[in-house]
Amino acid sequence: MTDLTPEDIAAAREEGDLAALLLLAAGITPTVPKQPQSAVEAPCYHIARPGAWPCGTASSGPSPGPRCPACRGTQPTT
Repeated sequence: MTDLTPEDIAAAREEGDLAALLLLAAGITPTVPKQPQSAVEAPCYHIARPGAWPCGTASSGPSPGPRCPACRGTQPTT
């Protein structure tokens, strides 16, 4: 990289890349920080099955509680 102009520095400040520009000018390759891993949540959907066991239960006994808003009573069923 050659000489930096005031226009280059002003443009880098506007874009938020001033530190990266200065590192590149010094001959150092900037690294990208690692992104945190997010926890994967179970999908929240409901498949209506008339005549089947109620949502959140099974013939062998109760399973984890209902996850869908319709079964929790916070959203009307369609």
